[in-house]
Amino acid sequence: MKVRLKWVEAVSFLAQSESGHAVLMDGPPEGGGRNLGPRPMEMLLMGMTGCSTYDVIHILKKSRADVRDCVVEVDADRADVDPKVFTKIHLHFIVTGRALKADQVERAIKLSAEKYCSASIMLGKMAEITHDFEIVEAD
Repeated sequence: MKVRLKWVEAVSFLAQSESGHAVLMDGPPEGGGRNLGPRPMEMLLMGMTGCSTYDVIHILKKSRADVRDCVVEVDADRADVDPKVFTKIHLHFIVTGRALKADQVERAIKLSAEKYCSASIMLGKMAEITHDFEIVEAD
């Protein structure tokens, strides 16, 4: 996997993935940025969440669960001193579907966290990662 990152100005950077997608990262105005994009650490958290959610949806669909939507709310704490690594990350999954079973959703989240999501397994070496979920019945 390859990524290319180009410094744009001040604390703005344009990152391009091997698959050809680009994202602008920037800092806050008080740090010299113009707030034109997410911070690098936010990108790291979003990437981990995307990785985990991909797994959960894939596992649920593979088990023939009628999943219609999934939203994940993440709350993370960072160390107060440099390096300001993540110390705690909590993922709250809101899974919408028809007749979803709690044990299926719980199993999908656990498999992602412990076996499939490389990003969360890697971040879990440094941070305490916890999960919970709620199920919403689709109309």
